[in-house]
Amino acid sequence: MKKLIAMCVALLFAMGTAGLAVAQEKKAEEKKSDTKSDAKMDKKEKKAATKSASGTVKSASADSLVVGGKMKGKDEEWTFGVDAKTAIKKGGKAITAADVKAGDSVQVRYTEDAGKMMAQSVMVKAATAKKAEKMDKMDKMEPKPAEKK
Repeated sequence: MKKLIAMCVALLFAMGTAGLAVAQEKKAEEKKSDTKSDAKMDKKEKKAATKSASGTVKSASADSLVVGGKMKGKDEEWTFGVDAKTAIKKGGKAITAADVKAGDSVQVRYTEDAGKMMAQSVMVKAATAKKAEKMDKMDKMEPKPAEKK
């Protein structure tokens, strides 16, 4: 019985040593790339992935922003939380969420945490010159009285 136990222990020792020898044969380059990718994965796990969405503002308040747009060909609407850390810019100048108007075209970078989308940055796109001209013309136009027949 003692010989059987001694043989099993010796066999396990031999298999363990052979396994370690095979594992040590990895190239140094593979080890370095594995270490880098592991470090990147740790950072990603700690920091939520940043996503982006663009569209038109439906409504805006001091603590939230509702944006409508298309994702994968489908019309969608997103509600983003806005806090003091959210960077909101229009034409390169910092503004507040309350300054964002319905109809503004925006690009939002956000993270998802516990099912809530929190805006990290909001870039309000400046209206193009043609749109601005059109809006000016519409503002200057006087309403014509309806014609009577």
